[in-house]
Amino acid sequence: MLLLGIDVGTSSIKVSVVDSETQKTIASAQYPDTESPITSVKPGWAEQSPEMWWEHVQHAIKKANATKAYNPADIAAIGIAYQMHGLVAVDKNQQALRDSIIWCDSRAVEIGNRAFKQIGEEKSLSKLLNSPGNFTASKLAWVKEHEPEIYKKIDKIMLPGDFISMKLTGSITTSNSALSEGIFWDFQTNSISDDILNCFGFDKSIIANVMSVFADHGHLTKQVADELSLKPGIPVSYKSGDQPNNALSLNVLNPGEVAATAGTSGVIYGVSDSVTYDKQSRVNTFAHVNHTGSNTRLGVLLCINGTGILNSWTKNNLAAGLDYNQMNKLGAKIPVGSEGLRVLPFGNGAERMLNNKIVGAHFGDLDLNLHTTAHIFRGVQEGIAFAFRYGLDIMRGIGINPTVIRAGKANMFLSDVFTEAFVNTTNVPVELYENDGSVGAALGAGIGSKIFSSEQEAFNNTTPLALIEPKTPGLYEPVYQSWKQLLDKHLKQS
Repeated sequence: MLLLGIDVGTSSIKVSVVDSETQKTIASAQYPDTESPITSVKPGWAEQSPEMWWEHVQHAIKKANATKAYNPADIAAIGIAYQMHGLVAVDKNQQALRDSIIWCDSRAVEIGNRAFKQIGEEKSLSKLLNSPGNFTASKLAWVKEHEPEIYKKIDKIMLPGDFISMKLTGSITTSNSALSEGIFWDFQTNSISDDILNCFGFDKSIIANVMSVFADHGHLTKQVADELSLKPGIPVSYKSGDQPNNALSLNVLNPGEVAATAGTSGVIYGVSDSVTYDKQSRVNTFAHVNHTGSNTRLGVLLCINGTGILNSWTKNNLAAGLDYNQMNKLGAKIPVGSEGLRVLPFGNGAERMLNNKIVGAHFGDLDLNLHTTAHIFRGVQEGIAFAFRYGLDIMRGIGINPTVIRAGKANMFLSDVFTEAFVNTTNVPVELYENDGSVGAALGAGIGSKIFSSEQEAFNNTTPLALIEPKTPGLYEPVYQSWKQLLDKHLKQS
């Protein structure tokens, strides 16, 4: 049987078709080829059209079908991974009422901070495991406060993956994991948080039917099936935010296991079987894909908004037509430490690990007589690695102490410069895998539809491509401390 995985990313939609017998990918497709637009009408704002996501999902599936590598009618289940923390609001006709306020939008920071104090900081942390911060609930509160006419029309709110599932099936569901990432979930009562509903004045009816991550979230409608050459009635049997899904794709399901990704944003994600949280809410704790009321599996997540997006900005604005591989080769010729150039990568909105401050991206100690674009290429990648180290030290403070980190050989981990800086700065080995969010979603669909007899069966054929171990941590440590001094300076000014 075949499994279809859909990854609703910020930059594009990717789909993969996986053979459940071998767990091998038969075909993959991405749409569009260029990055999807983000609307930012004010500094710190970021929105995307949910209908654009749906249009791109359909194009990507048709593109995969066009490979002729499989019979679309053989697809037995669908899984969805999606960009986390976004807000989608629909009316009674299942029409989006406004563009989605996505993960990197910073407009609701103060609303979340006020709610944190109103609910009570200790109460929020012990029950929600987080501050309401800049998450989905606070974004909905912003809509309620600033767009009351739109708010009055809301029938249901959802996360981005819930919207795509709705378009496929006509059914609106969500999960405890999705609600926890939106800061709607009370871990003490194992239910929707009354504290959040009462604080913001939300009616509970706007929350969709709550299912587990691995569940029957609806069945493909005939109209959509005919349009996409799929079989009517197949289930959407898995929905997960992109970072829990990335962990799933790397077989990170048990306590002590840790995953990392370095795409547009950067993430370290560790699984814990005990209730743990950062008192400053700089890292966040959500329900992992396999969390239940009786089986505690919490994902402790460090998210850095400004990581790969800085590398992308550097390529688009400073690389003069070079591709990433050429940039990496030039950067590799520069010594560790970029000969004094220090780069802060925080130019993509408020950073949770910096207490939701907007620090911005900065190039420090730029020497016009010494530094070249090659220095910048290396300095950017080192700065991103140092941001990971800064966040990992916070995670270590609440009991996440990885002995190895699993990552997909993709995005920034394609660069030897970055990978070596990451490993030596954190002093933790990295196992690299051939993984992909859409493949993880497909495997999740197999688990949710019980095509796999167990979670572990989905990873019977998963083996690492490489193990990268620290070799020169002593060389990177003084450079990191110098970088941290620059960050501390800007934190005091912000």
